[in-house]
Amino acid sequence: MTNFNDFGLSDAVVKATAGMGFEEATAIQAIAIPIALKGKDIIGQARTGTGKTAAFGIPMIEKCTPEKGGTQGLVIAPTRELAVQVAEEINTIGKFKKIRALPIYGGQGMERQIKALKSKPQIIVATPGRLMDHMRRKLIRLGNIETVVLDEADEMLNMGFREDIETILTDVPEKRQTMLFSATMPRPIQDLARRFMRDPEMVSIKSKEMTVPNTEQFYFQVNENEKFDALCRLLDLHAPDAAIVFGRTKRRVDEIFEALVKRGYSAEAIHGDLTQAKRDSVMRKFKEGRTEILTATDVAARGLDIGTVTHVYNFDIPQDAENYVHRIGRTGRLGKRGAAATLVSRREVGHLELIEKAIKRKIPRKPVPTINEAMEGYQRLAVEKLLEAVEDKTHMEYRETASELMESTDPVSLVAAALKLLTKAPDQTPVKITPEAPRAPKKARFAKKPNRPVTVNYRRKPAGAKGSGGYKKKSY
Repeated sequence: MTNFNDFGLSDAVVKATAGMGFEEATAIQAIAIPIALKGKDIIGQARTGTGKTAAFGIPMIEKCTPEKGGTQGLVIAPTRELAVQVAEEINTIGKFKKIRALPIYGGQGMERQIKALKSKPQIIVATPGRLMDHMRRKLIRLGNIETVVLDEADEMLNMGFREDIETILTDVPEKRQTMLFSATMPRPIQDLARRFMRDPEMVSIKSKEMTVPNTEQFYFQVNENEKFDALCRLLDLHAPDAAIVFGRTKRRVDEIFEALVKRGYSAEAIHGDLTQAKRDSVMRKFKEGRTEILTATDVAARGLDIGTVTHVYNFDIPQDAENYVHRIGRTGRLGKRGAAATLVSRREVGHLELIEKAIKRKIPRKPVPTINEAMEGYQRLAVEKLLEAVEDKTHMEYRETASELMESTDPVSLVAAALKLLTKAPDQTPVKITPEAPRAPKKARFAKKPNRPVTVNYRRKPAGAKGSGGYKKKSY
């Protein structure tokens, strides 16, 4: 395995990566970082959870100098959540070198962003629309940009940002380093690479590394009207430290969130209808551990990177294999173990089989936990709470009372009574979840050739194009 010391990085960056707990480089980092450090353009085929932010962030930070004026690096991301996440990681990597990244995105007040821009960050991480707003107002000038990164390029094109991206890339200096990262390589991505990149090298990690190998995957076949009770039993049995529950629609996510709260769970919801202030508040509480369960739509969860997530629950089966991989990639990240459970109705089994075919993996079926099994989960959690209290010495002031009780009561009976008080019975409070029609089987977007590098040979430079008009393919 490749160690970060093997890249010849500056002491400041090595110190930062060590502080982040990075010991060995991930596959995409081991391949991309040495190429990027040489200043070459890169096309990286990698999904979320593979460590791609550090793969482009480390070379970008190494190239930046605090003394040089103007913005030196630009990262374009599809969503505000991903922009914030990428900026946070770049700031962590660059803190000892005094390199600072600023997230710029829609939904946040322009005045606040204008004030932040006056501090002259070396790197800007922006969503296309808001970046264009600042460019039109002459508040952001791209004349000193040396490195540009397109993160989750396929998602940006799917969201209709192609013209914005082309305008932005036309406005930055022609002499620059460009890095493009995308989970898939459709024709529009190839066209973008041909027009705006100079002899880029393509790096791709093997498909077996693209299906979240550190996440245990399983499904439960359950009727639509029994889904919520099944979810509650799973939560009681697993007792996750931090979990994300995915719903198909905003209404569905709100109903699941409200039902969870009604039954006593610590939960919040995130989707596109929330204000930016509310989204920030929800995410802050989840990251700090004040909320245990986050219910979310696919779009709202784009770019979420919370290393503490232990479980993912698909309340509704994903639309296709790509969304499935994206969802379960919220856990089992960067070497940690995770678990992903999918609730599937009988009519949706065929759709699940399409997903299995696309990811080249059989997802095992498990029986829905019984109420007794859920109780066992509560009892296990109660035991853990007792042991934690013993270890952190918070019980010392009760020792005298405990000694008196021990003289008149059987110790085993005392512990059993304490466990009973700590163990709550599964909540059966009635809730309302509006039934939805089963997801009809739909051909997955990358079912035929998942994660297979695309070879494109360009013999002539198209009229009006920048760069040499082709790229060297390098697969791994």
